[in-house]
Amino acid sequence: MNPAGKRKLKDLLLQKDNRVCADCSAPDPKWASANIGVFICLKCCGVHRSLGSHISKVLSVTLDEWSDDEIDSIVEVGGNASANSIYEAYIPGGVSKPGPNASQEERANFIRSKYEGQDFLKPSLRILSHSSKASLQTSFSTNIMGSFRSSSSASHKLEGMVEFIGIIKVKVIKGTNLAVRDILSSDPYVVLQLGKQKVQTTVVKSSLHPVWNQELMLSVPQNYGALKVEVYDYDTFSADDIMGQAEVDIQPMINSATAYGDAGMFGNMQIGKWLKSNDNALIDDSTVNIINGKVKQEISLKLQNVESGELDLELEWMPLGQ
Repeated sequence: MNPAGKRKLKDLLLQKDNRVCADCSAPDPKWASANIGVFICLKCCGVHRSLGSHISKVLSVTLDEWSDDEIDSIVEVGGNASANSIYEAYIPGGVSKPGPNASQEERANFIRSKYEGQDFLKPSLRILSHSSKASLQTSFSTNIMGSFRSSSSASHKLEGMVEFIGIIKVKVIKGTNLAVRDILSSDPYVVLQLGKQKVQTTVVKSSLHPVWNQELMLSVPQNYGALKVEVYDYDTFSADDIMGQAEVDIQPMINSATAYGDAGMFGNMQIGKWLKSNDNALIDDSTVNIINGKVKQEISLKLQNVESGELDLELEWMPLGQ
């Protein structure tokens, strides 16, 4: 994020209406939906992520790199007050906006109705969002309208409610001695999957020793499983080739972090460990540490089901309410 963009985002966040979450009014939101144009808290952020990026593209105000287009979009909308004047224009009787201490089910029901179902739009906008677009451009940015069009064309089938307990930030650092999938090299990228969420790195061209240093984030549901890691070779004219896979057990980190509570109250120290065994892809034991008030874990993986390849990751745990 360039300095000018960072300043624009900071100035917008300092406006009175943007100092609380757009969906539940919790103070000091640190997340935003870049395409909708609102600032949100960590608990609401988890629900937004479950909607899919075609409806709400969630970014951290402080941790993520914002593109110029994303910054211009949220600045053009103006933040929470402007967006809510449309998305909450007609909240019917019997429907209450959740508060900061609302249950996850109340929060999810409201947010899905607000953005996915668009149940609280002005009736005229609700009709136009399915047909004419031009008349709406005067009051919304093109990115907001893109969100409208996407959500109106997306399936309204609701899956079972998912309650999130936090967010895991994964820094994909580098690969070493990856497999050859083209003539002499490969064009690798990494895919991370947790439950039904998937995120991926950029493609590094022609490298068996790629360096990404790229941070990706995933919401962690209450009933979480292993973090699945896959490496692929990008192909322009055919299906991408698999270059190995592995699974990361995130339970040792989450359990250790939960046991210690607020990591900011402790100095730098080791609080847990994931042990190397024949049943996992670890190259060495992986320790869980508190570093400068944050719970982090460095992991080196030997990729499985492939002739060669190693992958270095750094995980950071961010619980709800941090």
